[in-house]
Amino acid sequence: MGILKTLIVTTLVIAINFSYAQTSVEVDAFSKSYTYETEGDYTKAIQELKQVYNEDSYPLNLRLAWLSYSSGLFTESMAFYTKAIAIMPYSIEARLGFVYPASAVGKWNNVITTYKNILEIDSKNYTANYKLASIYYGKKEYSVAAKYLETIVNLYPFDYSSTILYAWNNYQLGRFREAKLLFNKALMLSPNDASATEGLNLIQ
Repeated sequence: MGILKTLIVTTLVIAINFSYAQTSVEVDAFSKSYTYETEGDYTKAIQELKQVYNEDSYPLNLRLAWLSYSSGLFTESMAFYTKAIAIMPYSIEARLGFVYPASAVGKWNNVITTYKNILEIDSKNYTANYKLASIYYGKKEYSVAAKYLETIVNLYPFDYSSTILYAWNNYQLGRFREAKLLFNKALMLSPNDASATEGLNLIQ
């Protein structure tokens, strides 16, 4: 029994030391990648992490996704973000990251789907609501944009970006009274704001 206990303890120590060694190597690779990124050398930053790459590692996939995007490797970036999402299905940060390369290559349907997926996880997410509102405003689908803007302005009543967009969205819908109130609120947030002033001049 004593020999068995000794073997178990020895095995555990070896396993712990091996795990620690791997972690130390990964930490060192991350550290070097940050240094290279600061220097603007994304190729070397990526190479450092690929030397210790483990496809089941969320941090490695997320970091490689960002570095790939930063170096203009948009397809590779999306692939790494997709792997990160598969590993951590409720990750919002990975989805927010995914939209950068997806937007860069014009995959707007994927961008919209990703933001909607975020809202399924976190219906009050500011970024997803605001970005969807902006996209639908740009597509002139003002009634759809209004749904997302209503969520934001109720959560962040004194936020300039959502207030001014909601003002213009109401203007486009012909809701001039609501638009006027919002343009004036925007002026409280940003005195002499050109966009708010323009909106008021169009109404008056």
